[in-house]
Formats: sequence, structure tokens, C-alpha cells
Amino acid sequence: MTLKQRRVERGLTQQQVADAMGTGRTAVAMWEAGASMPPAAKLPELAKLLGCTVDELFEKDSA
Repeated sequence: MTLKQRRVERGLTQQQVADAMGTGRTAVAMWEAGASMPPAAKLPELAKLLGCTVDELFEKDSA
């Protein structure tokens, strides 16, 4: 499951994720597009927000 799929499954907008993570919506969009990565220190917080493990954040979509 992709980062975007996890976010949508949780009913969150990019802006809501950005606000919770203390970053901008553009950064979240870039994470979802694979153009950049979240800061390593923020990964546990992002995983908790999205209801998954840090490892699951990096799983490739099998579809």
C-alpha cells in the first residue's frame, strides 16, 4: 500500500498530514510522488498517524 493509499484510507488530506507533521502540503505531495522522503526522525510519527509501522511505509505497492 502506498503512502497516498494509507493517507486516503485514514480519511486524511495532504494538508492534515502536513499540519500533524509540522511541514508543508507540498512536502507531503513530494513524499507521495516519491520525489523526496520524510525526515528519518519523523518516520515513527508518520507511521503512527497513518496506522502502520515504519517498515510498512516503505513497502512497494504490489498491484
